[in-house]
Formats: sequence, structure tokens, C-alpha cells
Amino acid sequence: MVDVFSKRKRSEIMSKIRSRDSTPEKRVHELLLSLRYKFFYQRTDLPGQPDFVFPRRKKIIFVHGCFWHQHQGCSRCTSPNSNRRYWGPKLAGNVVRDRAIAQSLRRKGWRVLTVWECATKVTKLGALRKRIDRFLRPSR
Repeated sequence: MVDVFSKRKRSEIMSKIRSRDSTPEKRVHELLLSLRYKFFYQRTDLPGQPDFVFPRRKKIIFVHGCFWHQHQGCSRCTSPNSNRRYWGPKLAGNVVRDRAIAQSLRRKGWRVLTVWECATKVTKLGALRKRIDRFLRPSR
């Protein structure tokens, strides 16, 4: 199927998609500040450039977009109807890369939590706050 947008319009749309400081990331950032955890943001020295890193706790949080990282079972996890030969392998590759990054970090002793975009909806922030707090509490 052919793209419904012109090349110029598609380029304009894609240029507005940010790889950092997305709304879901900002919401998780605000939760972490309210919970008073100390963290580093977007560490480039670790595999996958994790969104939030807690070095003393050896814990990492990734915030993934449901479309870009193919959150199975989520209504936002759709396959584009146009240019399927490009998007199929592209999105599948993201999933494979995410798994490899998480495994690599776990082998290095890190605990990894993935927060999905759909979990950062305003109506779900209370549950997300509890989940993050449980994850970050010291193990006993």
C-alpha cells in the first residue's frame, strides 16, 4: 500500500517524534521526583541509553512507546498499513534489540523495569507510582 501522505508531509510528521523528553518520560520523571529518588537521566555509558538510572540501587527504568517498541496486547501497538516492507522489520528489530539490551544489563547486575506509554495515562499514574516505588525499594 502507498503512503497516504506526501514525502514532505511524512517527513514533517516524523520530525516531530522525539526520542527523549516525551510526555510519558516527563510523567515518570515527575513521579520519581515526588517519590524523592535520586537518579540519572539518559545515561549514554550503558547499553540502550536507559531513561532513568539508579546506580546505588543497580536499577534501571526504560520508558517505552507502545507503538515503537510493540507492546503486545496494547491498542497502541498497531502495524502501519503503508510501507509494510519497511515497518515490519523495523518494529520487530526494535523488540529484538530491547530484549538484548535488557539481557545485557541483567548480566551486568542491573535490575530492569520497563514502563509502557499506556501505563503513563493520567488515570493510571497512581498504580504506576506504586509499581515504581515497589521496584525501587531496597531488597530485603
